[in-house]
This record gives sequence, structure tokens and C-alpha cells, in this order.
Amino acid sequence: MAKIDEIKEILNTLRVVMSIAFGIMVVLIGVIVKRYDTQRVDGVFWIGIALAFVLMLVIAYIVTKLAQKTKEIKDL
Repeated sequence: MAKIDEIKEILNTLRVVMSIAFGIMVVLIGVIVKRYDTQRVDGVFWIGIALAFVLMLVIAYIVTKLAQKTKEIKDL
């Protein structure tokens, strides 16, 4: 497989993972808001908040990898 094809495949995979991560983030934020509205601020609520921040970091990492791979294609 050519180098450019390999990089394109990695880019496509990163895009899919990023889409799934955004979907999980939307659902997680929805659950957190629902728990807050029903005044159920307990351990599960705070774990959800922590997971949301971790997921934001993961998404930021994926975006940086996408930018890096895109620049790599430009250099080829």
C-alpha cells in the first residue's frame, strides 16, 4: 500500500472515531443535564462530569492527530 493511501486510511478512521466520540458526548451531556434538572446531583452525576472532561481531551487529541496527518499528506 502506498504511503498516501495509508495516511488516508488513518484519516478516515480518526474521523469515524471523532464522530462516535461526539455522539457519546452529546448523549452524556444530555444525561448530565437530565440528572441536574431532576436534582439528582450524586456520585453518578460527578462521574459523568469527569467523563465529559476526559472525552473532551480525547476529542482534542483526535483533532490534533487529524491536523498532523493532513499536513503529512500535504508534504507528500
